[in-house]
Formats: sequence, C-alpha cells, structure tokens
Amino acid sequence: MPYFDAASSAPLHPVARQALQASLDEGWADPARLYREGRRARVLLDAAREAAAEAVGCRPDELTFTSSGTRAVHTGIAGALAGRRRIGRHLIVSAVEHSSVLHSAELLEAAGGSVTQVAVDRTGLVDPAAYGDALRADTALACLQSANHEVGTEQPVGAVAEVCREAGVPLLVDAAQSLGWGPVDGGWSLLTASAHKWGGPSGVGLLVVRKGARFAAQGPVDERESGRAPGFENIPAIVAAAASLRAVRAEAAEEAARLRELTDRIRARVPRLVSDVEVVGHPVRRLPGVVTFSCLYVDGEALLHELDREGFSVSSGSSCTSSTLTPSHVLRAMGVLSEGNVRVSLPSGTAEEDVERFLAVLPGAVTAVREKLEAPVASDVAREEDVLVVDSLGKRCPIPVIELAKVIGDVPVGGLVRVLSDDEAARLDIPAWCEMRHQEYMGEEPADRGTAYVIRRVS
Repeated sequence: MPYFDAASSAPLHPVARQALQASLDEGWADPARLYREGRRARVLLDAAREAAAEAVGCRPDELTFTSSGTRAVHTGIAGALAGRRRIGRHLIVSAVEHSSVLHSAELLEAAGGSVTQVAVDRTGLVDPAAYGDALRADTALACLQSANHEVGTEQPVGAVAEVCREAGVPLLVDAAQSLGWGPVDGGWSLLTASAHKWGGPSGVGLLVVRKGARFAAQGPVDERESGRAPGFENIPAIVAAAASLRAVRAEAAEEAARLRELTDRIRARVPRLVSDVEVVGHPVRRLPGVVTFSCLYVDGEALLHELDREGFSVSSGSSCTSSTLTPSHVLRAMGVLSEGNVRVSLPSGTAEEDVERFLAVLPGAVTAVREKLEAPVASDVAREEDVLVVDSLGKRCPIPVIELAKVIGDVPVGGLVRVLSDDEAARLDIPAWCEMRHQEYMGEEPADRGTAYVIRRVS
C-alpha cells in the first residue's frame, strides 16, 4: 500500500532499525553513572550527539535531545523568551508556522505578552522585509520554519536571520521538515527538529541553542541534557535518530532529485486529469517530496476515504477533515482554496509506478465524490430584488461553493449572487472559486445568520 504522508511521519529508515536494535543491549544503563554499563551508555549518547551536531552544523554542546519536536519547540521558545525577558515580551512568528509554535505564541499572549504574525503570499512565502517591519524595541524572539509542513514551501531563512541579526534579535528555526534534506543555512540562533520526520524513531527531538544566545530553561530542571530536557534519556532511540539522520543525508542529493521529478509530474498532470483544481505552494522553492492541491466541489474527508480504498495514504488540510470544522490555518493564511485539499508527501524510495497508479486513480476518486455532492434543491435559491440569494446556512464544505456554481449561470452578466453561509471555510473557498472561475468577488455583508458573500457574474 503506497504511503504518501511522509510529511506527517516518515517510515522507519532501515539504518534506524538496525541502530535501535543494536543499542538496546548497550544503551540501557544510566549514562550519568561511572560504572562500566553507565560508561557504555555515555559513549553511545556522546557519539549520537556528535553525529547529530555534525548534520545540523553546530557544536555538540549546543545540541539537546528532547522527547519530541513539539517539546523542543516549546522548550526553545520558552527558554529564549525567558532569557531575554529584560528586553521585552514581544514574539514574531509567521502565519504558517507549525501549531506547536502558534500554541507557544498563544501562551505568551495569555500571560500578557504580545505576538505579531507575519503574513505570507499566495505561495506560502514570507517577505524578509516584513520581519524587519515587525521588529520592535521589545522584540525578544522571532520564529520561522525552514519549510512548510502542509504545502512544502521553503522559506528565506538566511535573509530573515540577517534582518534579525542586524536588530540583535535571535531567530528560532523549526527545521522539522527540512533537516533530513540538508543543514539550515543562515545566522539562526536556535533550531528545532523531530526525528520521525526523517525516518528516525518517534519520541526524539532536537533543540539547538547557539553559544551566545540568551537562554533560561523553564520549569523543573535536573542534570540531564544541560538542564534543558529533564528526565532519563532514551539512548537507543537517540542513537537510532542520529544514525538515520546521517544515513538520509548521505542519500539526500540523489533522492531529492528523484522525488522532485515525481512531484513535478504530479503538479503538472493533476490539473490536466482533474477539472477545477488549484495546485498550491511555491512552484520552485519547495521540499522535494511534497505537492499539495485542492479540488473544487469535493469533500476532503470523502476524497481521502476514496483514495484510502484505492490503497493510497494521503492527508488533507480541508476543514471537513478536522475536528474544528475550520480550514487549515496554513491554507487560510495563503488565501487559497481549502475544499478537497490533498497533500501528497512522498517518502524516500517511493516507486515511480506508485505515482503513476495514483495519477490513474485520482480522477475517478474525485468524480465519485463530486457525484455524491450533486446539485442544490430548488428551495435553497431565492431572489432578493436583483440579487440571486443562495441559502447555504447549516451546510459544510464544499456545499456552499457547489450551490454557487450551480446558480451563477442563472443571473445575467453583471448580476449578483448572494451566498449565505455560516461555515468558516466559505470565507476562504468562495473568493478562491471566484478567482479560479474568473468571477468578481465583491466581499462580505452582514446577515441575520452567518455571513453573506457577494459575487458579481463577469463571464
């Protein structure tokens, strides 16, 4: 069964499996003890730290192993903010950061601090100048992911780091998605990553704090990991994480070229195979194995189930695949279509024939879902003076857009359609539909319930 969700978690690399099994016999003792078994464990831990530090491009004593990438982010942000508390309590993040960064930002705001979110363009890219504009005298820390986890867009970390350096503000880089492909360039101050993203075992994260960066660990501390990650180290998992990072780096250049060709193939052929599709993310500045697209008039959860029945494991940022019933914050920040969203993230070793079979199966899967979400009933459409009104209250994605598409031809060119919806996804999907279908989106109007979205027919 082709697994196309490596951006969530990559399959365990064979080297990680071998290292994990081998170190179980030697790495079980307390590395802080001076007897023979403890010394053996310490040798394994030190060797893993050196290997990971070499891959990151830092000193071994700057690198801490944590219990997860999320823990690394939370610890890194909290420690950096505390270390610069005399400067201020202002944090800068991009609008498309991983939820672990945004949750830390929410915690700061709840405690009386302030947060500035830097917007992205339609490809998910930040403008380094916008980070410069967000800097203030009380800015304690800035955060930027090296590459986006949902659409694969690679960020200009070096340029942003330089802007922050000139202002004397440290930059924390979330390198979870990119570290397996290569080191993060630029003058960053802190870096985080997660082993299961590159084929290491889950439960191992990396936190790097450069020498000279002010940092004050928060919460109870002990003698482990420089006081930044208390608790007994999982040495077998750490050894496997470091070994697999070295292994994937050795394969990275060749495998990146191969996966990039496969994702280019998907990006080019999906719009030709399936009508009304928007491929999202930067066309050039992106991770090798990630491609994301959204399909009009498609329920994202239903599409994932159709693809799963065909043997393909993919993920989605559509609101109808989440418990919150709101679109992915990444897609929302980019202003792109969210309905029928599919993220394909190919793991290393993905076979060309699996990609070809995916492309062969996708059109039928989309058609099957669209057939289940056929036309609106006549009672849902009314006229309000010269405006055609579509009542989609209580209906979830992608029904409001489907109903809009069904009636746009019933108004003359220049006429208006007013769509009533209480689904948050409509705020993103209706403007995106207008852009794709070359109709004019006039904006929102207040309504007794929900929101009224006004569209002018242009063609």
